[in-house]
Amino acid sequence: MGRLSTAGRAVFGGVLAFMALDNLRNVEEMVGYAKSKDVPAAERLVPLSSGLLLVGSLGVVLGRFPRLAAGAIAAFLVGVTPTMHDFWNREESEREQQLIHFLKNTALLGTALVFLARGTDDD
Repeated sequence: MGRLSTAGRAVFGGVLAFMALDNLRNVEEMVGYAKSKDVPAAERLVPLSSGLLLVGSLGVVLGRFPRLAAGAIAAFLVGVTPTMHDFWNREESEREQQLIHFLKNTALLGTALVFLARGTDDD
């Protein structure tokens, strides 16, 4: 079970690290999108939340501070998902794509909560 759990941590954390790095690489575009969603202080919150996601995801991959890492990921997803992927407020042409993003983030949140509950790889 140890190798399988390590592989799961690597996949989960690796995908989230990629998402965080992509956000940081395109920070101006992401800030603009956040502003269009009326996110206050988007210039500060977008890099801060993306950094939170990056730190959390690397913590999961490395198996370091597992509850803190999973909590950081969960905090990011709880804050970002309903604000940025509010499919219920979208025009019909955008609704399906935003629903997919919302559901993806919700599934990732569920996984983060499992990691949060487990705490360590050895539990």
